[in-house]
Amino acid sequence: MTLWTSLEPASTTVDAGSSTTVRLRVRNTGDVVDEYRFEPVGPLAPWTTVEPATLRLYPGTTGAVELRFAPPRSPDATAGPNPYAVRITPTEHPEAVTVPEGNLTITPFTEVRAELVPPTVKGRFRGRPQLAVDNVGNTRLTASIAGSDNGDQLSYEVRPGSVQIEPGRAAFVKATLRPRRIIWFGAKQQRPFTLSVLRSGVEPLPVQGTYVQRGFLPRWLATFFGVLTGLAVTFAMLWIAYKPGVDSGATEKVAVGATLAPSTSPTVTPPPPPTAVAPTPPAPPPTQKSDDGGGGKGGGGGPAPTVTKKAPEDTAASAVRRLADADPAGRHICYRAFVSGKGWQKPVCDGTTAGTVGLGLPIKAINIAVAGAGGTAANAFLHKDGSTGGQGQWSPRWTAVVADGRDDYIGSPKPEDPYMSGFAVDVGTGDVCEDNLVHGRQWGGKKCAKQRPEFIFGGALENDVWLEAFRLKV
Repeated sequence: MTLWTSLEPASTTVDAGSSTTVRLRVRNTGDVVDEYRFEPVGPLAPWTTVEPATLRLYPGTTGAVELRFAPPRSPDATAGPNPYAVRITPTEHPEAVTVPEGNLTITPFTEVRAELVPPTVKGRFRGRPQLAVDNVGNTRLTASIAGSDNGDQLSYEVRPGSVQIEPGRAAFVKATLRPRRIIWFGAKQQRPFTLSVLRSGVEPLPVQGTYVQRGFLPRWLATFFGVLTGLAVTFAMLWIAYKPGVDSGATEKVAVGATLAPSTSPTVTPPPPPTAVAPTPPAPPPTQKSDDGGGGKGGGGGPAPTVTKKAPEDTAASAVRRLADADPAGRHICYRAFVSGKGWQKPVCDGTTAGTVGLGLPIKAINIAVAGAGGTAANAFLHKDGSTGGQGQWSPRWTAVVADGRDDYIGSPKPEDPYMSGFAVDVGTGDVCEDNLVHGRQWGGKKCAKQRPEFIFGGALENDVWLEAFRLKV
């Protein structure tokens, strides 16, 4: 051993999003001048810097370097004690590597974000929004969900009523809103409501939404029935009040001294119906004689035309079936994007990028298929013309659950239909993960959700941006 080391201090504490330093003292116990290279190793290495990175020492002398730790304020900086290490490699004796170890304690912090998906729901008897709760802190989050509104006009059913969310994960809470009074006739009414995330010892986190309650029957239908009833009553009253009488204007003339014999009224016979003339079929065309004197065998007219069969389209389902044939026990997801101005791309699978990067072209539709994942369902978040809230809108409903090996489509490739700014997808077993690139932004980072009823959302809710590329993995 030609090296002696000491960490001062060996254990320290730092807040996520802040920084701290530790001094590493090094002594050359050998008999030659040596240069030492320092390299952070372990889980904290991405957040650790060594200054200076190399140190040259004469025999018997001591030097020092500073280790600077700067964990980010994100779920990746796990709260609690985290071991770290520095690999020291002597240039003259590379086989005598030394790895001093220490301990860095990262203090916990809590940060919660919540969003209604969609923020506006419509219905006559109920509305069913979902609340997405993201734990962007570095400790486990425990919270409950409660609903409220002004005037107690709605009742709330929340499932589940409480959630536990690990750092960096999200939970989706389904809520059912029911109006306490049904609108039988008349215009729709907007009823603002609030879903609050409640935590012990912390102010509630409110999320605002709107429930648009529609009338059971539209106003024009009530007006129509009222007018129809009034006309019927008026007609009945006129029919009862007016009874037309029939008087004969004919008078009998009697000649003096003569008696008229009774006359018989002639019988009027309706004319017979016209007789349909049967159409005459056209005569067959004359048969032309063959120039070979009738010696042919009936094979005239040349060879039969050749019909070329169109090759089947290469979709996400055909791609995922190829993977399933090669790996029957594996879990796979394949997908492709319809890019504006380019059309359908070839399918890609298991974390490969679909769409375009750096071209600014929006995605209009997505085709997804899975294998070994218990089927999938999806929904598209679309650009909304004339949006007053600055957000797009969801498609009217989710796709039905599509079995493994089958194609699932969201969005629309038609030129007149809107482009996509986001999407949601779920699977029946295991996890589903996504990463997305929205116009004017960087890649959002990998996020995952558990099996149905949870789902993962990728993209943005703002109405002035669009989805350019994405990756999926199961």
